[in-house]
Amino acid sequence: MFSFIAGIIQKTGVWGVGLLMLLENIVPIIPSELIMPMAGFEAARGALDPMATIALGTLGSVLGGVFWYWIGRRLGAERVSRWAANTGRWLPLSPEDVDRGREWFQRWGAAAVFIGRMLPGVRGVICLPAGVARMKFGSFLLWSSLGALGWTALLAWTGYRLKAHYAQIGQWLNPAADAFLALCVLFYIVRVVRYRTAEQVAKKPAGPVSP
Repeated sequence: MFSFIAGIIQKTGVWGVGLLMLLENIVPIIPSELIMPMAGFEAARGALDPMATIALGTLGSVLGGVFWYWIGRRLGAERVSRWAANTGRWLPLSPEDVDRGREWFQRWGAAAVFIGRMLPGVRGVICLPAGVARMKFGSFLLWSSLGALGWTALLAWTGYRLKAHYAQIGQWLNPAADAFLALCVLFYIVRVVRYRTAEQVAKKPAGPVSP
């Protein structure tokens, strides 16, 4: 995966960074923890402009968050929970995740969006309850952008600081990233199979009651 990300960034430049970050926020298969440090390393060796790298990475992340915000705003609380339940086999989102995000947002408000956008595993989900709660779009965009900027800049700075050592790190990071992707695929398959099994059990008619 490491080589795959590096290849895309080297071929497409900062626009590829933005696209990868957009996809990472919508379908979190390729983590930003790999994308932005790699982009920072490319900036350190002069292949990318550092400021443009952070700007496009942030833009992609923000657009991914806006995607989830408008889904939440359009569907509303009940329909979002029902949608998560009906698509639970295909999406990494359950009704419990939706409820957890709503509780966190109701408790912390704008701070939840700002902090949540910098937390792995929460970065995309927190935008959904913000939309459900009909948080003002301007306020959401501001705090979501600031959080995404902080996270993106931190990761890019990490890769930038590693500079020449990044190639050596890639020698062990690449197989580790591949193993992580394989585990994600395996988890997804198990999730789909278990979900179908649960559905079949729920739909199975009850046997006759013995006297």
